[in-house]
Amino acid sequence: MTPTSPRERELQDIARRVLPGGGFGNVTTDIVIREGNAGRVWDVTGNEYVDYLLGSGPMFIGHAHPDVTAAVQEQVTRGTTFFANNEHGILLAEAIVAAVPCAEQVRFCSSGTEADAYAMRLVRAYRGRDKILKFEGGYHGMSDWGLMSLAPKRLANFPQAVPDSPGIPRSVQSEVVVAPFNDIDTAVLMIREYADELGGVIVEPFQRLIPPAPGFLLALREVTAELGIPLIFDEVVTGFRFAYGGAQEHYGITPDLCTMGKIIGGGFPLSAIAGKAEIMALFDREKAGERFMTQIGTLSGNPVAALAGLKTLEVLRQPGAYERAYGTGRALMDGMTAMLRQAGIEGQVLGHPVMFDVIFADGDLHDYRSVARGNADVQRRFNAMLRAHGILKSDGKYYISTAHTEADVTQTLDAFAAAVAAETRLRKGAA
Repeated sequence: MTPTSPRERELQDIARRVLPGGGFGNVTTDIVIREGNAGRVWDVTGNEYVDYLLGSGPMFIGHAHPDVTAAVQEQVTRGTTFFANNEHGILLAEAIVAAVPCAEQVRFCSSGTEADAYAMRLVRAYRGRDKILKFEGGYHGMSDWGLMSLAPKRLANFPQAVPDSPGIPRSVQSEVVVAPFNDIDTAVLMIREYADELGGVIVEPFQRLIPPAPGFLLALREVTAELGIPLIFDEVVTGFRFAYGGAQEHYGITPDLCTMGKIIGGGFPLSAIAGKAEIMALFDREKAGERFMTQIGTLSGNPVAALAGLKTLEVLRQPGAYERAYGTGRALMDGMTAMLRQAGIEGQVLGHPVMFDVIFADGDLHDYRSVARGNADVQRRFNAMLRAHGILKSDGKYYISTAHTEADVTQTLDAFAAAVAAETRLRKGAA
């Protein structure tokens, strides 16, 4: 890699002066991205990276896809936002209803955090009950409720919620019930125990990197349906990624509501709540009456974002799109697994072909607490070596796109091999 250029260093100095922590609060601040194309990005210095960050997931068909770019450029000349219904937003809602099993109606907002917060408020309003049951380690945005027991620094007994940030009112703890992910018996027992207090249950059908255990999602669906408690699938990440109809299509389990983001905006700020018309009717002043739930957003249904989403979905409907992404992911997962095994390094590739990472731990990784056993020091060393070899990823995830190529796979596995070799040398030296 080329040493950081004077211009990139200058930008980093400005960032440290004007931005808290020198960044936007997302990934590392030691790189400034200049541009992206397909499955790669370039920093201001000119260094080229195979990109598995993908803007934290939205760029599922790659950066600067020509179909999306052309459509967006044309729309920008016609106006960028209206705060009113527009053709592209209406047609995107129609496409979501056609694709997503639970979606009878759609309401747009601008971020996954907004979508999750509104979905939780919606079910509380629908049932007239205040509590939400979520799962330890589940990420549902940056709202007070979403930041309960996402990554607790101290473990508490279930169902106690632990705030992940200062500034959250203590009262919120009493409004969130926390259950262990993938523990069918405990989850069902807790839902039954708190049934009269629950507005709804929210779950990532695929929690961060952890697949659902056989029967887990079905058990949630059955008990919530029996008790009349709305079930929310947080599909901000998995929507249109695991399958065109999302994780609910992939796993064959239909919730009452879901939230979506990332892919549906095609790289622009857009998210959505979708679900049963009976519940979504609370957003309709005429139908809801006194139960009407206000939801306003300056950029909700933004025409540029909606058009980018529509064009992205068109690309994903083309034959072979998902097969390409799955094939890329499987090649990487298999190659990494083989190298770890051959080197005798304690680690396993956890996740799904389009979204995974290596957890440096042995044993069954089935929930937040088991994944937290992973050796963070080893992971940091691997990530640093990957970056030095032109691989860009977050601290804890590879996002795969339909635009990644065989050359990208080869470069990534070569970089991973270098990381394995460096770790092996380190351990031999320590011995």
